[in-house]
Amino acid sequence: MKNKGCMSAGTIGIALLIIGAVLFFWGKNGYNTFVTQEQNVNSKWSNVETVYQKRANLIPNLERTVKSYAQFEKETLTQVIEARSKATSITVDPTNMTEADMAKFQAAQGELSGALSRLMAVVEQYPNLKADQQYINFQREYIAIENSIRAETVNYNGAVQAYNNEVKRFPNNILANFTNFREKPYFKAAAGAEKAPEVFTN
Repeated sequence: MKNKGCMSAGTIGIALLIIGAVLFFWGKNGYNTFVTQEQNVNSKWSNVETVYQKRANLIPNLERTVKSYAQFEKETLTQVIEARSKATSITVDPTNMTEADMAKFQAAQGELSGALSRLMAVVEQYPNLKADQQYINFQREYIAIENSIRAETVNYNGAVQAYNNEVKRFPNNILANFTNFREKPYFKAAAGAEKAPEVFTN
């Protein structure tokens, strides 16, 4: 009877060790997967910010070019400059990004997009400005950057989908809650964002 009790205790101990080992390796692998995929999301978000910054960096050259035409509508240019200032002032920490953060970032970038579109429409009324080589260079770079923005936001959303799927699946969601890995917000395309930017040419 004593031997049976010892064997039973030993069996229970081994079973507990096995269960503990299984939980340890599941937790370790799950945690490492969360870290890897979150880093991928952060990297993709960094690419999104980079292309938006490149677009913002075009504005000073555009401003100098447009200002050289004395009769150009200053109010339209001022709107672009103010929108750029607002867009570049908003920074987002991808590790703690919320839906509200994403909405604020996108609203500011959308405001700059709208201001640029209005400015380029107004340029049509100024044939000399429209034909200026500096403005033509801006158009070329602007189109390329807008295409990059669309590509990078798609890449970001793909990384977010993979990450969110991982942290929301059972039983990973239990580990994710315990280790404070939270769902990430998607970049929501604005209406008409699937179309190429309308840039008037000569």
